[in-house]
Amino acid sequence: MLPWNIVNLPTTRRLATFARSIGLLRSFPLEQTLPDEFYGGLALDTARLLDAITTDVGGPALAGARVLDVGGGPGYFANEFDSRGAWYIGVEPDAGEMAAAGLSGFGAVRGDGAHLPFPDDTFDIVYSSNVVEHTPTPWEMGQDMIRVARPGGIVVICYTVWLGPFGGHETGLWQHYVGGEFARDRYTKKHGRPPKNVYGESLFDVSCTDGLRWATAAHDAELVAAFPRYHPSWAWWIVRIPVLREFLTSNLVLVLRKSA
Repeated sequence: MLPWNIVNLPTTRRLATFARSIGLLRSFPLEQTLPDEFYGGLALDTARLLDAITTDVGGPALAGARVLDVGGGPGYFANEFDSRGAWYIGVEPDAGEMAAAGLSGFGAVRGDGAHLPFPDDTFDIVYSSNVVEHTPTPWEMGQDMIRVARPGGIVVICYTVWLGPFGGHETGLWQHYVGGEFARDRYTKKHGRPPKNVYGESLFDVSCTDGLRWATAAHDAELVAAFPRYHPSWAWWIVRIPVLREFLTSNLVLVLRKSA
């Protein structure tokens, strides 16, 4: 048995309702057609989720916290965290993504998530949302997130599991089960252009077990909870079951506390 999920997370469980799950699932198809609606809703959910997690694990309150968002994208998350009183910095490697929403005035730094341009022990909360599956070195990024968190700070990593129903992203709900190359090529043939998330270049097959194994052995941090982000709380048990968790966990949340 993996030594995780030792925290009950009562506040986070209350947030994880069936209605929330349905609302998030309905928003997924809007990512590229209505990005304001999709990313705005995801930013709101992320802020609520981090607020609940830090309450449950005894971390710093979101209001007044120094928050680092690794892969913050075009600024939707910045607006949401700013409204909650957090001191927010986003790191994004793609300058096009930083400007995609036409938003300005938020703290953003262009940089590599695996080599964060900040000193050790800087932030109260460090998180990434749906970034791990887009980098070829996800756990180097995870370890550097731990490095820049302050002692006792919280690191939260959420990512799309490859064998889950949304592992292929916009290339389809089943095509990635045949293979990432097949899904990519089929999408390109059908639409006359490659997908935004190109398998082997900007999309990688990261498993649920990969994340759990890394987090339990992470240097200078303890894994305190792991659960499926988009599931109601009564379905969180699936991450405890090998094989089954790979297919039924659409998005895995890893919560780590940096050693004091």
